[in-house]
Amino acid sequence: MHPETHLALHHARAAELHAQAAAHRLAAEAKTPRELRTRLGWTLVELGLRLAAGPPNGTKPAVA
Repeated sequence: MHPETHLALHHARAAELHAQAAAHRLAAEAKTPRELRTRLGWTLVELGLRLAAGPPNGTKPAVA
């Protein structure tokens, strides 16, 4: 194999790896909103469970 051919293959592979790294970086940055959405979802589930359980024992519910 000619040295210049090897160098051309090396440059092509390096460009491929750089593109993969950039895609991975973008994907990692895109995860942040999902974490916020998950945290908000679980907070709403917890609130719903508290509302479904009713008032604590020994207290009367408020009458509107």
